[in-house]
Amino acid sequence: MRDMVTCFSEHAVRISETTCSSYINQDHQPCLLSNLNLTPSVPNAVIFLYKAVLLSEQTQFMITVTWCRNPLGQGGLSINFGDDPSSASFKLNTFSRLFRKKKGQKSFEVDSLKVDVYWDLSSATYHSGPEPVDGYYVAVVVNSELTLALGDLAHEAVTKRLKTDSSLLSKSVQLVSRREHYSGNALYTTKAQFCDSGISHDIMIRCSEDHERLKQPVLYVSIDKRTVIKVRRLQWNFRGNQTVFVDGLLVDLMWDVHDWFFNPVSGSAVFMFKTRSGGESRLWLEEKLVQKDQERVEFSLLIYASKSS
Repeated sequence: MRDMVTCFSEHAVRISETTCSSYINQDHQPCLLSNLNLTPSVPNAVIFLYKAVLLSEQTQFMITVTWCRNPLGQGGLSINFGDDPSSASFKLNTFSRLFRKKKGQKSFEVDSLKVDVYWDLSSATYHSGPEPVDGYYVAVVVNSELTLALGDLAHEAVTKRLKTDSSLLSKSVQLVSRREHYSGNALYTTKAQFCDSGISHDIMIRCSEDHERLKQPVLYVSIDKRTVIKVRRLQWNFRGNQTVFVDGLLVDLMWDVHDWFFNPVSGSAVFMFKTRSGGESRLWLEEKLVQKDQERVEFSLLIYASKSS
């Protein structure tokens, strides 16, 4: 019997849970990370979209959480409820010198929902991006029901301060998508967990010259230090897709770098990783078919990459 990867596509790539010490391209040539002298680009916004359910009322709604930062180091946190992410219901300017209330609670109403947001960013630490990496929590309570809890201190805060069992969150909220906006050169790195039972994977996207082919730009996409995409003659192949297998899941990997070459001033490249079931034979299903299976929530990671040089 043929392997599942082979049956699905002759171009599909399997990513194992174990990582290798070097990047292996599709020509089976090693490309060691130590040889890459590129400076990673800096994320200036990370946007999470969650599907939440009030268990007591069986009411569904969307929550958008945005961490952002501008080139001057100013940024913050915003939380929106509903389908319009442009009208934030809750905002914090976390990087301003005037930001004094790093710990607190705020109550408000959104579409007849009573919302309470609790946060503590007083000990939060950050790396290169706008999202804190540890030492913080943000908790959202809707109609007296814990709906969302973020941060490494969330479990303790929920248990002690809110007197709520955090294990109920797995039934009431699901991460639908993560969007990241980068600016810098052509090296972008991030992490993603494609399913609840999977592990966190390292993702790297880079664009460099192919010195063997008249210095033409080449696109590399790697997962766990293994190159899953190598696109030569990128100015002609600026859009495309490929399927990879991660944690037993089919993941469609799509890229569009048109604006890198033809609209460099205001445009950005877009990379998308989207999970799907093995029975689907197309990248996108019709809307009617999707609506028939509302219980299944697929995950997508979108990366918007702007080149500043």
